[in-house]
Amino acid sequence: MAEITTSLVKELRERTGLGMMDCKKALQAADGDIEKAIEDLRKESGLKAAKKAGRTAAEGLVLTKIAEDGSFGVIVEVNSETDFAAKDENFTDFAGFVLDTVFSKKETDIDALLAAGLEQTRQELVQKIGENITVRRAAMTGGEGATVGSYVHSNSKIAVLVALRGGDEDLARDVAMHVAAVNPLVVKAEDVPADVLSKESEIYTAQAAESGKPADIVEKMVSGRLRKFVEEVSLMEQAFVKDPDVKIGKLVQDAGAEILAFTRFEVGEGIEKKTENFAEEVAAQLKGGA
Repeated sequence: MAEITTSLVKELRERTGLGMMDCKKALQAADGDIEKAIEDLRKESGLKAAKKAGRTAAEGLVLTKIAEDGSFGVIVEVNSETDFAAKDENFTDFAGFVLDTVFSKKETDIDALLAAGLEQTRQELVQKIGENITVRRAAMTGGEGATVGSYVHSNSKIAVLVALRGGDEDLARDVAMHVAAVNPLVVKAEDVPADVLSKESEIYTAQAAESGKPADIVEKMVSGRLRKFVEEVSLMEQAFVKDPDVKIGKLVQDAGAEILAFTRFEVGEGIEKKTENFAEEVAAQLKGGA
């Protein structure tokens, strides 16, 4: 039996919103596998969904840069240990240098970028600031005939690139703003991975079976829930945040454009943050429930 740590219970509780003891029991039944515990909870309790494991933990900045002709754009994430360091002028200058390097070289491989000169500058900054600084990731989108737009949230914690065929940079920016706010999974419904659909179908089937309805009704229930899921995660099917009466697909189509791709970076996404003092919180809750 795997050890069920307090930090693991805390993560499951944060991702599901369920009580501490329910989370602990689910983890025990799943032998400490948090993803299996979430699936089991969804099947047994009708839990609609769970937050992604990518909790914002690391600090830093995400930045974008677009070519003057709008044909391509780049996006980078540079991390620090604290938000205080992320606001330091030396750090912001370094992040801008990383962005300019990725843009000028059209290179997104971090190891190659570090070997080309960024590593020495990074190490000097680490010595100066006294925190670990990392160049985490970079991406580029666009190409011949593309129109690229970007949106960076005011605190530089979320940034998005959108590439269109047709349309203009203003339209691309509007779509990028929507992606920043809603965080879709794919551009089109048909792009949803088969394994994602299979897992959702399995969960919905288990939930519907609890209703005790006939098999044919259960099948229709599952089919309906899957259609709704696909609509919710597909950019083209989502209601535009600036005008909920219009879907993104319609917005782009009316402009004679097509969405080629989008890239969304959120600072610290997927980086585990060290949990502190949670044991004291658990002890207090157990004491209060006694």
